[in-house]
Amino acid sequence: MIHAAGVAEVTDADFEAEVLGERGRPVLVEFTADWCGPCRQLAPVLSAVAAEQADRLKVVQIDADTNPDTVTRYGVLSMPTLIVFRDGEPVQQMVGARPKRRLLQELEAVTAPGPAVAATA
Repeated sequence: MIHAAGVAEVTDADFEAEVLGERGRPVLVEFTADWCGPCRQLAPVLSAVAAEQADRLKVVQIDADTNPDTVTRYGVLSMPTLIVFRDGEPVQQMVGARPKRRLLQELEAVTAPGPAVAATA
């Protein structure tokens, strides 16, 4: 698997605990594979996002070739596929490598602090 520095690896065995069980911050999961060229391009982007957004976003990778149960469960057909989970549910999916700025823009909705509750008079 192409490993992004500072990004944890999850497997079929611990996906539920590490991703679905995470509460309080969304989890960005990259489905990757050794043979995937665009995954190599995305690795430094994921490393940077993981470091910069650590307080608001958990970033993990899963090797699609060695974890077929999770790949099948979420219908992943292309690498890299990025799925954002919030409170155990997939809320956003992106396919393909992208520059850091674009990825951060796409993640804004899930990493932004929740809306403030409006005061009623």
